[in-house]
Amino acid sequence: MKRTAKILVFVLCVLLMALPALAGADFGGFSGDSDYGGGWDSGSDWSSSSWDSDNSSDSYYYDDGDPGESDIMIAVVTFAAIIIISIISDVVQRTKKKKQQAQPRGAQRTPDSRLQPIDGLAATDPNFDANAMQEKISNLYVQMQNCWTDRNIESLRPYFTDAFFTQMERQLNGLKSRGLTNHVDNIAVLGVSLRGFYKQGGDEHLIAELRTRIVDYTVQDSDKKLVSGDRNREKFMTYEWDMCRAEGSVTNKEGAMQSVSCPGCGAPLSINTTAKCPYCGRVVTLDEHGWALCAIKGISQTTR
Repeated sequence: MKRTAKILVFVLCVLLMALPALAGADFGGFSGDSDYGGGWDSGSDWSSSSWDSDNSSDSYYYDDGDPGESDIMIAVVTFAAIIIISIISDVVQRTKKKKQQAQPRGAQRTPDSRLQPIDGLAATDPNFDANAMQEKISNLYVQMQNCWTDRNIESLRPYFTDAFFTQMERQLNGLKSRGLTNHVDNIAVLGVSLRGFYKQGGDEHLIAELRTRIVDYTVQDSDKKLVSGDRNREKFMTYEWDMCRAEGSVTNKEGAMQSVSCPGCGAPLSINTTAKCPYCGRVVTLDEHGWALCAIKGISQTTR
């Protein structure tokens, strides 16, 4: 039976090694190995592995009509292998299903019918500047990709809602735990358009569409071996951003909040240089004072 155990361990190891590694791409994992339109793809190929079930042996056994020990061992190994394959196949399919649910293809733009014209913000916020917002979004996108490559997004905390920051940090930690680094190079924002806004649950949501160009690839930390993506090909991405703030908020005259008071202790601090009050340790996010990023959709990707 020791031989049987060794064979089972060998089969299990082969199957586990055949399972593909997950690798996120660009900030939040919206870029993939395959182009898409109207949605986004993780870029991971979750296909069930194949293996050769024919095994050769130097020993030959002849059937004398009665089941011997060798026949029993072969039967046990075959049965156990079938069970192992079934379990791993089920895990792969469940993971694939969950991945497709969490990262659906065909992400749709927010319908125009749901949005009010950007000009309508002037009715309650006369200081709102569309050009300044477009520039802010463009700069934030570049900063986000650089932080993603550096594997440290703490400086982005003021510009995200708490829930969105936690989600992105979890994805980044997942890359770290697998010993991977996602590089986003040659970043360029080709255009930002403000499609409109809507109100929900006491908040105002600003919908922006970004068109960008990046070079995106993931490597292993241990040997810098390429895991996914391409170091030389460019990806042209389209995203939808959802920026939110408390309903009735008013933009300050400078067009961007430069300094605020800590909601914890009242100390003045610069929201552009720190996400944490140096006096009381309170984390300050822009959703307490202005627009903060709360969601991103990947609309399309074209690789050239």
